[in-house]
Amino acid sequence: MSLTLFEEFAPVLTSLSDAEIDDPQSAQRLKMASEHIGARHVEMIYAPFDHINTSARVVIVGMTPGRFQAANALRAARRALLEGRSVAEAAAAAKTFASFSGEPMRTNLVRMLDLIGVGQWLGLASTASLWSENGDLVHFTSALRYPVFVDGQNWSGQPDMVKTPALRGWLEAYTGQELPALSDAVIVPLGPKVAAAMQALAAEGLVDGRRILDGLPHPSGANAERIAFFLGDKAAERCSTKTNTAALSRAKADLQAQVAAFTQP
Repeated sequence: MSLTLFEEFAPVLTSLSDAEIDDPQSAQRLKMASEHIGARHVEMIYAPFDHINTSARVVIVGMTPGRFQAANALRAARRALLEGRSVAEAAAAAKTFASFSGEPMRTNLVRMLDLIGVGQWLGLASTASLWSENGDLVHFTSALRYPVFVDGQNWSGQPDMVKTPALRGWLEAYTGQELPALSDAVIVPLGPKVAAAMQALAAEGLVDGRRILDGLPHPSGANAERIAFFLGDKAAERCSTKTNTAALSRAKADLQAQVAAFTQP
């Protein structure tokens, strides 16, 4: 993908104050778009999440970078540019520093990916190494690639990004143009809203729907029971009625079959 946006914002990045970086949503110089959707004010700001790891075989897709991730990316990009590093080097440094690597839900995600066979497909002892020595095999992105805020707060799924024209446009214009560069990778959406967005891109022909691993429970600790059942750590009879164990069992079997098919000629 072109780093045109990074180049366009580079003079801004090098001149941002610490206060602007700490609260990037308030920095007028970073504004990319602003929409009133009903009674809600929705904004998209620039933060340096442009870099694409084109060697990746797994793409992990979150919702959108939050304020904390945006600040980390902006800080890393400013430092790299002021050190005299190239645009490409600075973009890569910012993306690597700010992505999901430190999040506690990583452990749940690794165990689920290993269970459905992704580690074996990649020839790894475990997908845990995607966050260390095999980092060249993974690409981190978001359905709404640049940070989105609603009424000044991190966007958390509403308004719906698939059904709301402005957000759907951002989904298609950025992530929808990014993922075709990773056509041989499998796509791991984190949660049903992101999965719906990836399926919407598949319906537009922008990604291959057969390579979307749709059905994994969201790896957040708030989803502990569904994860525990999926991993076999908790028996169905011990689960609450809120956990649809039959649906999770079907999803696990389908995902294992889907990943197994990737290795077939």
